[in-house]
Amino acid sequence: MIDIIKEQNNYLLVDIKLHEANMASADAFKTEIVSLLDTHHKKVILSLHQVNYIDSTFLGALVSALKHAISLKLDIALVGLKKDIYDLMTLIRLDKVFKIYDSFTDATTAD
Repeated sequence: MIDIIKEQNNYLLVDIKLHEANMASADAFKTEIVSLLDTHHKKVILSLHQVNYIDSTFLGALVSALKHAISLKLDIALVGLKKDIYDLMTLIRLDKVFKIYDSFTDATTAD
């Protein structure tokens, strides 16, 4: 479900291989992302460019993963959101919780 694309400096560039991010995949996603954070101890930049649909359970898993990252003094940023998903994140104000960028390059040069 999660593929590491690149590891550089303080960043881990990760691709989520899901078309529908929903309840069925939320627990497995959370386990994988927490494991990545614990193992690599780097900021994770998640690409959601393949995700066409996201539900509240998966959003909860994302927020839970971010809380874990913060407890490790790390961060999770999101890139490649489709318009509908970006609009949803804005509507429920998760754009205030997550850093959202257009691309990996934007995310790695923002700090």
